[in-house]
Amino acid sequence: MTEALRWGILGAAKIAETAVAPAIHMAEGAVLAAVATSGSSARLPALLARYPGLRVVQGYAALLADPGIDAVYIPLPNHLHVEWTEKCLAAGKHVLCEKPIAMRADEVDRLIAARDASGRLAAEAFMVVHHPQWPRVREMLAEGAIGRLVHVEGSFTYDNSADPGNIRNRPETGGGALRDIGVYPAITARFATGAEPERLRADIRWENGVDAFARVWADFPCFTMDFYVSMRMAQRQEMLFHGTEGWLRLPAAFSAGVYGVPQIELRRKDGTRVIESFPHVDQYRLMIEAFGRAARSGAPFACPLEFSKGNQAMIDAIFASAAG
Repeated sequence: MTEALRWGILGAAKIAETAVAPAIHMAEGAVLAAVATSGSSARLPALLARYPGLRVVQGYAALLADPGIDAVYIPLPNHLHVEWTEKCLAAGKHVLCEKPIAMRADEVDRLIAARDASGRLAAEAFMVVHHPQWPRVREMLAEGAIGRLVHVEGSFTYDNSADPGNIRNRPETGGGALRDIGVYPAITARFATGAEPERLRADIRWENGVDAFARVWADFPCFTMDFYVSMRMAQRQEMLFHGTEGWLRLPAAFSAGVYGVPQIELRRKDGTRVIESFPHVDQYRLMIEAFGRAARSGAPFACPLEFSKGNQAMIDAIFASAAG
């Protein structure tokens, strides 16, 4: 294997074109080598124009058989993630898969077993945990910056009602707000606190077989949480951690630098206010670089499959609670 990971992408999905391909191209220790297509794609010409050396491989299986590829990024629809992650590992490739990496928590056990048997790295592409604002929140909470944490609030919304054919609006492809964006309040709360929920309940509003809106209440061992997500509301994202001595607010919690400037606002009990801003970084690039270090040298990765399983278990429990 070359020192720099040679990356291939399974399909020219929008997230691949706009976020991950540029991140791989710019990342240290990474080479954007090939993209596989299962047919025609309107995005291929833009990718080829931007990356002249990019090879187009006909068929996903052909990419996995390519000896010039070390690692594969999977941006396919949700219901295909487990299948193609397993195929990548069986082909001896490292694999980074878009969230959610599975549709159920027990499927992650299969991926852990496949990862261990292959000797390759497999992980879920949660870019948020690689942005420096989230390790900083975890540090501040651990240091007692807001005293004892009592409650967490979150929101993540956008409107794709005008695009009924979008995979997020289709139940057969694993669509819905919880799997697409509900995973972010879940994973950041778990990452920042190191805690797992003990009890969950939810109100879900279904539309054509997908959860278009969900409000979630979670009881963790030492604090409570509520958040809402929607694919039918104006854009908004925020996380807030409220303690006995103050609170922390992140106004661009998930799409740092795109939705807004990444900041942590600390408001203390005495009314003093401190804002910590972060310089622009590409959190996708940081994720690709961290993945490369972990794949090459076994360095710790912020979101291993074991951590991903806990997040999927939380999403599973939310759906189960709403079903009664």
